[in-house]
Amino acid sequence: MQEKLKYRLIGLVVIVMSAGILFPLFFNGDGYRERHLESAIPAVPPLPEVVTIEPQSKTLPDTSAMAAPEPPAPAPKKSAELVKKIETKKPVISVDEEKPTLDKQGVPVAWTLQLATFSDEGNAKELRSQLIDAGHKVYTRKNGKLVKVYVGPDFQRSKLEALKTKLKKDLNLDGIIVRFSTR
Repeated sequence: MQEKLKYRLIGLVVIVMSAGILFPLFFNGDGYRERHLESAIPAVPPLPEVVTIEPQSKTLPDTSAMAAPEPPAPAPKKSAELVKKIETKKPVISVDEEKPTLDKQGVPVAWTLQLATFSDEGNAKELRSQLIDAGHKVYTRKNGKLVKVYVGPDFQRSKLEALKTKLKKDLNLDGIIVRFSTR
């Protein structure tokens, strides 16, 4: 036990002496010294010359007085051929066309033609592009795993019924007319 005490005392003396020697070296009171780096910022460039430009526009004439009116130009005469074409191409307006109606919420009632329902989205896209190429307004809606292809909407159900018979004849697609909603 005496030997252990000797070793401990010798260790304590070594630590105290090294602290006495190293303490003044590290803590000499000078404090923290910053490194001073050279500035890499370039000098301020010289200011450009200020150029003054004198306006060279002419003064506008006085327009406070009204100008005299010009005589009307004679209308070109229509040829007999043109008159005949205009008369044959007059639009036919039906008096008994359906007028849009409003529902209980005040929203116009519109209809759309549901043509097909696919489980494969690729088939729906193919039909959609085929109908767009034919000049129809087409959109698709995804409902779970099913994709539905619609044509329309239109406020007149009779137009969609005529379109339904046309598509049945042309593309062999038999659809159903349903109420259009934005959901």
